[in-house]
Amino acid sequence: MKEMKWFQVLILSYPKNSWTEMKSKSKKTGMSDPVFLLIETATEVCSVGISRGKKITVKRETFQGNSHAENIGRFVVELQQELKIEPEAYDAVVISGGPGSYTGLRIGTSFAKGMCFGKDLPLIAINTLEGLSRNPQVRNLKGLRIPMLDARRMEVYASCYDENDSCILEPAPLVLDNESFGDFDGKELHFFGNGMPKFREISKVRNAKFYDEVNPNVDGLAELAYTKFIAGEFADVAYFEPEYLKAFIAGPPKKML
Repeated sequence: MKEMKWFQVLILSYPKNSWTEMKSKSKKTGMSDPVFLLIETATEVCSVGISRGKKITVKRETFQGNSHAENIGRFVVELQQELKIEPEAYDAVVISGGPGSYTGLRIGTSFAKGMCFGKDLPLIAINTLEGLSRNPQVRNLKGLRIPMLDARRMEVYASCYDENDSCILEPAPLVLDNESFGDFDGKELHFFGNGMPKFREISKVRNAKFYDEVNPNVDGLAELAYTKFIAGEFADVAYFEPEYLKAFIAGPPKKML
């Protein structure tokens, strides 16, 4: 596996219209695509981006685990400065809503709720596994796409999507064995996500392909967020909680106090 830098930056730009003009159209006339702040913190990756419509315009990512709390706010400020916009430019805040890391999801959700309350913005929640299935690295694969997120021991959170993005297997926790997903035998199966390596070690499923370094990030959220925004499918900011799928179990502290 290639070495990851502690953070990765991708910057794109739009010609002609300034972001102020885009926002004016979006809020006042509805003639322009909505502007979203996108937040993905369900795993060790902290990914923040700004999109217009279905397309990411700028993003920041770090692969440094346990750093979400210190990076998420900084990334948002940096992206806003890059585009010369204020938080009032957003039409909605989009959050990866789980499953995933309990701590990561709580940090991302708390930040998103604070932004929504402070700026009177709607909240859009995207299932993390569905967002991962829309990652550009795997989006156009033929067959079934099976995102997996680590859930400790031999467990993963998994789901399955076909070439039309229809959900074949609803997101759920799964205890892996060497015959998991045998019901799909005969079909081309594509496994990815940070829970995938543990299945690759034991799998006896034929026609299985495994993809490293396909992680949840904001790339998979923008299109799904746009669809929900147009349909008016917003989460309740006050009562929204991430989809943990499993009860939280506290472990020993990583550092002695």
